[in-house]
Formats: sequence, structure tokens, C-alpha cells
Amino acid sequence: MADSRIPVAVLGATGAVGQTFIRLLNGHPWFRVAEVAASERSAGKSYRDAATTWLEGIIPNEVAGLTVLPCDTGSVKSLLVFSALDAAAAQDVEPAFAKAGRFVLSNAKNFRMEPDVPLVIPEVNASHLGLIETQRKNRGWSGAVVTNANCAATCAAVALAPLHEAFGVRQVFAATMQAVSGAGYPGVPSLDILGNVIPYIGGEESKIESEMQKMLGIFSGNAIVPAPFVVSSHANRVAVENGHTVVMSIGFEQKPTVEQAIAAVRAWRGAEEVRGLPSAPAVPLQYFDEPNRPQPRRDAMIGKGMTTSVGRIREDSILHIKLVAMSHNTIRGAAGGSILNAEVLVSRGIVPRPGGSNA
Repeated sequence: MADSRIPVAVLGATGAVGQTFIRLLNGHPWFRVAEVAASERSAGKSYRDAATTWLEGIIPNEVAGLTVLPCDTGSVKSLLVFSALDAAAAQDVEPAFAKAGRFVLSNAKNFRMEPDVPLVIPEVNASHLGLIETQRKNRGWSGAVVTNANCAATCAAVALAPLHEAFGVRQVFAATMQAVSGAGYPGVPSLDILGNVIPYIGGEESKIESEMQKMLGIFSGNAIVPAPFVVSSHANRVAVENGHTVVMSIGFEQKPTVEQAIAAVRAWRGAEEVRGLPSAPAVPLQYFDEPNRPQPRRDAMIGKGMTTSVGRIREDSILHIKLVAMSHNTIRGAAGGSILNAEVLVSRGIVPRPGGSNA
């Protein structure tokens, strides 16, 4: 029986985020991994032989025997391309694919803040995908680049979304405790991180301080009007495998009570068009009453890693409200977020399904 799923490619397929793409796409009802691509040292090998540092479970059979391709448009033919490339490689490779008519779902930082590039968490701002039309017009591309945010900014933005909608966020003070998996493989040396906290992650604070305003901004028809709040952040690496935690103090245009803030978080389900998509969690934002939650070890895999958890909403003595948020950094904050972005593109008919029908 012919496979009716959309063939997709994964760029940077042997790295930590690339491997997460492979795992999450295994058995996906809409997509099948038809091509894997990586650096020159891996090209020409079978994926099984190239992915020598496979981190979790067993390499899926349908991918293990694929030949690793170079990351270029002459070798990779899939219309839908998931990119786990680092910033140095993404700078030239991702635009080349978009120019060649491909839809690139990017995890790199390079194009997130470009005014014509969507920076998307579907439940929060699926409407921003309307920028694709502007991007194509501006750049002369027949394809497009769609980005997802920095993993810590994603966690914070999902937690803030219902509060911003209801009360208008004006100031955010955020401190992150970020898992070592966010550093890729081999990540942070064990003697640096065990029993330790590293109070610096290069480039993270600036991403957290700029990306949330774009994500929580308003799509005006051909541009994003950023949300009018300011963010101050501290980024820390901690000895946790998966799951970024963000503690925030928040000031609002209209100060909510603690009860009103909790109610807003509990009730939020995000954009209606996202509900029911294969990677969308039934509850994108879960609130815990327990004073010691959320915790990465216990809660990172809620909603198959796509749910953001929030707890400890309480009054703040300097601003208005403070809270704790946590989400899985390589699933919701990286590969899973990109896959959900692609599902929205398919559901809208922007990316066609085989035979011309759409989900």
C-alpha cells in the first residue's frame, strides 16, 4: 500500500535536535522522513552509521538505512524541510532552500527577528504565519522560512500568553534554569555542571529579552507590531537533563488578583485552529496547585513534551504577580514546536498534501 504521508527532510539530522526530529516524526500520521542531511563528514554514510551518538531509544527502521545527504538543494528534494542546523550553517543553507521553493522550519536564531519572518508558537500566534506572503514578496522566494523561538523564550511566552491577553503585560523579570540538553551534544562537560550552576549561556539573555515581544505582538496584515513590554533576564545552566524552568515576576497594565491570574492560565487553550493537530497537546498550558511544582523530572513530558507547566502564581512585592513555568526544551522548545508549525502550514493548505488534498 502506497504511503500517502508528506515526504520531509531533516537537516542537521545527526545532532541532538535532529535526532529529536527523527524520533518525533517516527510514525507521524502526516509526515514521513524521506531524506536526512548533515555535514560533509556524515554525507554518504547510512544514517545508522552516521548517528554514532544516538541519544535515546533505537534509531527507527525506516530512517536507519537512509543515506545521509549534503545540506544542499541539489541533493535534498523534499518540499518540507525541518532544520536543526546551528546558526553558522543555517545562515546560508536555509535561505537557499526557501529560494528553491522549499518550506523551511528553522530552529536557528538567524532569522527569528527579521521583520518578514514568522516566529511562531502556534497556540500563541498562528496568525503570524500570514507573514509568509510578505516574506515571499520581499525576497522573491517561492518557498519560505518559518522559525520557532529560543527554547527558554518559548516556555516564558506560552506562560505569559493568557496573562497578556487578559491583563496586558508591561514588565517581565525572568531568571532561567536551563537543562544541559539545550547545549546540544556533548553539551556541558560533566565537571563543569555536576554540583554546579553556570550563570551564563552565551546569547540566551538577549534572545529572551527580544523574542517574546515579537511572539506576543499583533499581526497587522503585513508586519508584526511588537507587544509593548520590556524584559530583563538572567540565564543559568543547571544539572538537569531535559526541561527549562523560568521564574518570572510580571507587571501588568491592569493588575490581576492571584485568583484572576490562575483562572486565566487554567482556561487558556490557545488558537482554535491548532486544536486536534497531531502534535498539539490537549492542554497546552497546565497549572499546578502544589507549591513544589512544576518540576522537570516529573512534568517535562506532560502532553508528550508539548505542554508548558505553570505553578506558584502569587503576589509579587515589586511588580504584580510572580510564577514558575517549565517546558521540555528539545520538544516544545525545538523539534516538536517546528513539527507543530508544519502541521499548521498543512492544515491551512500552504503546504499541499500528496494528491492536492489537505488535512
